[in-house]
Amino acid sequence: MRVPFSYLERQFKQSENLEEKKELADTIIDDIRDFLKTSEFTLGSKVEAFEKKFAAFIGVKHAIGVGSGTDALILSLRALGIGAGDEVITCAETFIATAGAIAGVGATPVFVDVNDEFTIDENLIEGAITEKTKAIMPIFFTGNCPNMDAILDIAHKHKLHVVEDSCCGIDARIKDKKAGSMGITGTFSFHPLKNLNVWSDGGMVTTNSDDVAHKLKLLRNHGLANRDEVECFGYNSRLDALQAVVALRMIDDVTEVTNQRIANAKRLDEAFKDLSDFIEIPYRNPDYRNVFHLYMLRVKKRDELLEYCHQHEIEAKVHYPIELPYQNCCKHLGYKKGDFPKAERDRDSIITLPCHQCLTEAEINHMIETIRSFYINEHSALCGLSSTASDH
Repeated sequence: MRVPFSYLERQFKQSENLEEKKELADTIIDDIRDFLKTSEFTLGSKVEAFEKKFAAFIGVKHAIGVGSGTDALILSLRALGIGAGDEVITCAETFIATAGAIAGVGATPVFVDVNDEFTIDENLIEGAITEKTKAIMPIFFTGNCPNMDAILDIAHKHKLHVVEDSCCGIDARIKDKKAGSMGITGTFSFHPLKNLNVWSDGGMVTTNSDDVAHKLKLLRNHGLANRDEVECFGYNSRLDALQAVVALRMIDDVTEVTNQRIANAKRLDEAFKDLSDFIEIPYRNPDYRNVFHLYMLRVKKRDELLEYCHQHEIEAKVHYPIELPYQNCCKHLGYKKGDFPKAERDRDSIITLPCHQCLTEAEINHMIETIRSFYINEHSALCGLSSTASDH
């Protein structure tokens, strides 16, 4: 039984209208046909409508649509005046886009190790602050929340900006505060594999600052104050109006999508909790809404398990097999092995399992049975444990 990591081949085959038996893709295509009649292909009413709806969803004053999640990070830093000679503290365990955005504005990424929940270790941040530090960029990696209260306290103490890399954290929250509402800006990606996805790239910056919102609107559109006047040098990074049409249809489903991911993650957590000698399930903070963009575990015999999953058609992955500070692009920063012990531990032990909202009950059972059977077969000490999901 194949268990796909991506849900895209299924997502748009779901029924949007049960009476008409219309698939979601057909509904969106109908929306696009209506949109074509407007000819508002650059910014326009659809982008504005989505920005307004997204701002309300996050609980902020402003949402500014941009070309991608990476652009959201870059433009946030530009709007805050961060550039050459400045340093931005971020997490050693993340996708390249985070550090790439910092480097993209001419600043230097300064890495801090992770904690056991795959987010930045807030206890190490102050030790990384120098006179060049201008901002902290915490990451909602895997869809989990970093300790934003502690991070904001540190930032306030040292007069630093906090730019949330919440690209993996759409609909995540800490108590009643949603990802993207706590820093000076929040940044989001609508990449096809995100919890709120479009049909290409797209991104958003959220903020409660009128001044930052004004600067972002200029920066995303060549610095144009109007058709004839250029207030500053900017970029071509507008949210594609066609993608805004898709996003307007998808945003109504994001909470349901996220709830299903959370339910799948809980099912997997429960199924593996008695394998604690071999599988480490990260702590799940009850005050945090973890949206499980990635369902990651630390496991023993990771490479062997990964191969076993692939043999049984489970599309498990590793995020990521090379620590970001040790990638070739970061060699000039001078980090050496041993600087990030937890990220290095994760390199050899993490595995990411499919957890998306389109998984079937049978597919989840297949994953559970396969992984349990791997450890039972490999470790005689577990021979008394059942390999079936019915034990859970």
